[in-house]
Amino acid sequence: MTVFCFQVPSTENEWCQVADEFERHWNFPNCLGALDGKHIAIMAPCNSGSLYYNYKNFFSVVLLALVDARYRFLYIDVGSYGRVSDGGVFNSSSLAQALAQNSLHIPPSRCLPNSDTRVPFVVVADDAFASKPHLLKPYSMRNCTEEQ
Repeated sequence: MTVFCFQVPSTENEWCQVADEFERHWNFPNCLGALDGKHIAIMAPCNSGSLYYNYKNFFSVVLLALVDARYRFLYIDVGSYGRVSDGGVFNSSSLAQALAQNSLHIPPSRCLPNSDTRVPFVVVADDAFASKPHLLKPYSMRNCTEEQ
């Protein structure tokens, strides 16, 4: 796999600028970026077996990306085997390690607009990812109560 770091923020102030842009453009406060994976179709390498064969029934490598509010790349990890899920690629990425080790200098929780409720800064992702600190995914909507 190959990792490309474009403009990964490295200070609390830079992360706050990303979050402020998400709030201005998408009305989503405290958002540090949107994370997703994409299967890039390839011809199967010789003798690769099923390593590159994905659940969509074609051979691929996975591109994992974190983007800002204007879809600009902040981080890219590309080249993982197609059989690996988006969540699996993320879990083995340098981005996941940096988030887990808190080495990205993410700001502490801050209040929502017009509120006294403090919430953490988060990266948004889809259901393919596991919930982790600073990683927000949607509720599964299965067996949820009205309160949930």
